[in-house]
Amino acid sequence: MRKQLVNPPQRYDGRPHGLSHAVVDTATGTVYISGQVDWDMNHQVSYHTVEGQLKKALTNLTVVLDASGSSIENLLSLRIYVRGELGEFMGDIAPILVQYLGESRPALTGIGVASLASPETLVEVEATAALT
Repeated sequence: MRKQLVNPPQRYDGRPHGLSHAVVDTATGTVYISGQVDWDMNHQVSYHTVEGQLKKALTNLTVVLDASGSSIENLLSLRIYVRGELGEFMGDIAPILVQYLGESRPALTGIGVASLASPETLVEVEATAALT
């Protein structure tokens, strides 16, 4: 099989939702990471601000990257979905991204959306990476 499912025990169980936190294409060494949000094991958010949720989603992304055999340095692309008008939050989220990404500098897309996984969810981060 050329597809490896990745579901780290530190993240909530995605099976009831029909998802894996990541899928590795073992033939190409590409890691496709599902949208990561600020959810604990019970699907509850811990922060109620875009900045707080972005930091937590990026922490969760790191957990999934590690479990996949990849890393921040191997990120190829990053898509950040923010509830509302993205431009209103750029000044707050840009420094967080610079600190998190360091010299990785993947292709990056920010998208303002009307809704996300739950009414409390303000940020979702989806990524593609290469294996280390």
